[in-house]
Amino acid sequence: MPHITVDYSPNVAGYADIAGLCNRLRLAAADTGVLPLAGIRVRAFAATHFSIADGDPQHGYVDIAVRLRGGRDLDTRKRATTEIFEAARRYLEPAMQAHSLALSFEMRDIDPDLSPKCGTIRDHMKKAEQ
Repeated sequence: MPHITVDYSPNVAGYADIAGLCNRLRLAAADTGVLPLAGIRVRAFAATHFSIADGDPQHGYVDIAVRLRGGRDLDTRKRATTEIFEAARRYLEPAMQAHSLALSFEMRDIDPDLSPKCGTIRDHMKKAEQ
């Protein structure tokens, strides 16, 4: 882990590159130095229906949620939160200057005892390095 989910209003895709945002979030997560590269997953979903503030359909939002396997101290999580959020804010800054857009972020721990995992990505990454 971490698994990063971007939930956004579909109007945002008209003025912001969502695939590019996903890649930027992946890079920012890796750049923290505290999140394992093989565990990083970023996915984005446009809301089918949304209503914001006064109901003006021009309003948009991007909500970023990070699910993180437990075990990192609060200071480490705060630093990673700041770094990833700032990467998203900088990436979306041009869109935020030109459009009504809300950006939010939440990092939450997942209890490792209640979140079993298995996979072969790390094995395949090691093969590619050889």
